[in-house]
Amino acid sequence: MENLKQKTLFIVGSGPGDPELLTIKAYKAIKSAQVLLYDNLINREILQIADKNCKKHYVGKQPYGKYVPQQDINELILYYCSKFERVVRLKGGDPYLFGRGFEEWLTVQHRSIDISYIPGISSMQGAGLNDIPLTHRGVSEGVWALTGMKKDGTLSADLPLAVQSRSTVVIYMGMRKLDEIARTYVLYGKGETPAAIIQHASLPQQKQVCCKVKDLVMISKAHNMGHPAIIVIGAVVDLQHTLAVAAEQRHII
Repeated sequence: MENLKQKTLFIVGSGPGDPELLTIKAYKAIKSAQVLLYDNLINREILQIADKNCKKHYVGKQPYGKYVPQQDINELILYYCSKFERVVRLKGGDPYLFGRGFEEWLTVQHRSIDISYIPGISSMQGAGLNDIPLTHRGVSEGVWALTGMKKDGTLSADLPLAVQSRSTVVIYMGMRKLDEIARTYVLYGKGETPAAIIQHASLPQQKQVCCKVKDLVMISKAHNMGHPAIIVIGAVVDLQHTLAVAAEQRHII
């Protein structure tokens, strides 16, 4: 653990939600925090790790709803770091993967403040909790992690490139873009590609639906899938079924 006598901002990833998926280093940072600035998706059990005297300040954003502007968060970070020695900025998943954590790093970069980045398990790794590996030899050659909503509200321009690859595609913040995502795959003749929507990965209320990518909109409405959720697209989604069928065929032969 860093020298606690120096003013330190800890930029901490809390993982997809299950408190047991916290890293030991994240746990220690939260335990010793004097101030905790936390997001909307932080599990309340994780907040209970902090000392009873720790000041907890909500700075979250509800999906497509009310939110604390990033500039306000940056100013709060500077304010608390000027008053306290151990300030934790707690984010869901990993702070540097669509978490805007590095923007906050830049905010204190040239101040007399130490910065400690503590990675978290990203929500896309929650696919494994649903028996979906992100890669598999001979099936997926890599992973594309894309945002479904850029700053201007448009879908990532990299999606057409990802569609043409042999890699798994994971889309964050894409539930409002399901129609565009599906149409892109259909345009490239890949509408039959397996896809999954995973909501609340790692938590007791976790939900998962699988379909062909062309049916994303229909299946999401049928199962009332909402936010927060990730979209996983690629042959790995159907891998468990594919391998089971292959094993059964070998047994028959």
